Amino acid sequence: MTINPSPQLWLYDTTLRDGTQREGLSVSIEDKLRIARRLDQLGIPFIEGGWPGANPKDVQFFWQLQEDPLKQAEIVAFCSTRRPNTTAASEPMLQPILAAGTRWVTIFGKSWDLHVTTGLKTSLEENLAMIGDTVEYLRTQGRRIIYDAEHWFDGYKHNPDYALQTLEAAVAAGAEWLVLCDTNGGALPHEITQVVESVKSHLSKVICQIPMTNDQGQRTIPQIGIHTHNDSDLAVANALAAVMAGATMVQGTINGYGERCGNANLCSLIPNLQLKLGYGCIGEHQLLQLTEASRFVSEVVNLAPDEHAPFVGRSAFAHKGGIHVSAVERNPLTYEHIQPEQVGNRRRIVISEQSGLSNVLAKARAFGIELDKEKPEAREILQRMKDLESEGYQFEAAEASFVLLMHEALGDRQLFFEVKGFQVHCDLIEGKATTNALATIKITVNGKNILEAAEGNGPVAALDAALRKALVNFYPQIAAFELTDYKVRILNGHTGTAAKTRVLVESRSGLKRWTTVGVSTNILEASYQAVVEGLEYGLLLHFQAETALKI
Repeated sequence: MTINPSPQLWLYDTTLRDGTQREGLSVSIEDKLRIARRLDQLGIPFIEGGWPGANPKDVQFFWQLQEDPLKQAEIVAFCSTRRPNTTAASEPMLQPILAAGTRWVTIFGKSWDLHVTTGLKTSLEENLAMIGDTVEYLRTQGRRIIYDAEHWFDGYKHNPDYALQTLEAAVAAGAEWLVLCDTNGGALPHEITQVVESVKSHLSKVICQIPMTNDQGQRTIPQIGIHTHNDSDLAVANALAAVMAGATMVQGTINGYGERCGNANLCSLIPNLQLKLGYGCIGEHQLLQLTEASRFVSEVVNLAPDEHAPFVGRSAFAHKGGIHVSAVERNPLTYEHIQPEQVGNRRRIVISEQSGLSNVLAKARAFGIELDKEKPEAREILQRMKDLESEGYQFEAAEASFVLLMHEALGDRQLFFEVKGFQVHCDLIEGKATTNALATIKITVNGKNILEAAEGNGPVAALDAALRKALVNFYPQIAAFELTDYKVRILNGHTGTAAKTRVLVESRSGLKRWTTVGVSTNILEASYQAVVEGLEYGLLLHFQAETALKI
């Protein structure tokens, strides 16, 4: 097998259509516009915006892009072939497609005879007419056509002669791209390779017999694209196999979003194609934005980023084992397949009970703390961390707490405030607990005793509110801190109500995020520890930034 020597590969993003079919994912018009513009900035050549006419949201989306177009990307409308026993010119479904005003339209049609006879309930001949008529009609209206051959690989397996006839119908009518779709996601890479090569060979033999010309009266050779789904966890591998067999368009979604198990993940495909196979996909400066774009889309669609995603995940270049860390410190090539900065990510040294001194020293440097491995403080930090993790703490997910631990061991942990005690009361109405809670807290700040109370939607929210109320007059910047996530895990459930509980609290101020941890047999005590350290670390960040500005 030789890699396609063509330096150019066309990326086609379908996050806004296929990706939104993921269970639990919903976007507004504003969300779709923000994502489209971010993909445009990333350098994606084709962005599928949706199916105009299928719902009012997609109609308005295309209208707004007519008013304020993208900078470089082609926005693409998506639709099926006309219905059986009609004509494309009289098909109402195609009028919103034309009204969307896009230069490119993607039409999908049936490749599998089973779908034709069972799904469409029409003849094989009529399906060919539906494909040809729809493509030809849209061509007469000035549109350029990408033809998505739905269920292509299943159709080719069951009836290759008929599947190839569907492509011939699209080519004869003027389609410029033939995209082979593994709609059920069941194909294997070697099958993808064989079929793509067979299709290319077949088309090269019959193309001269097909009366198809472009607007200048010249013969146009259609190009092959690939669209894979991830039901066998092979979407990326299958897309790569297709490219190596000669496909020059790759369709996929950001973060692999899509129906069932998702689509081919462009965040994995782009660096594999560009950095490892040498294809030109996007600019080098745009590749540096890949991690940020992945997280941006996650935030907009309100889904937690996959921290273990290849290339762009927070853990993609995280090193935990002491031997690994020591080797990476000497030469990153020992445990990294690319430089994380090439895709806008960064290396992380993870601190855990499996860590060695190398982890501690590297983590300290990452937070601007220089430790001398020959001095006892470094080993004291390592031992203290391991002791706490044996009690249930988890510092790999709570780096802010580990920074405070380091400062404490070094004797320079700043005491912004001291909590003297707290109480939390939850209401009972007719013998049933409600979410209403009242927290009372007593703290000391600069030698002054403060007693405050606050209500909240649950005990943790009430405790957080009371702390902020007590501190905000001394530290106004606390008003900008937000508690953004709260995770609880039971560590030893076999002990029943005496089980230890680990609480992780994520906080945010502007673009900065940090996580703190607390552990106790009392969930409120564990929560209190994490919340207090979250506020303390936020203050530490603020004053460090203020000091840096003065310098």
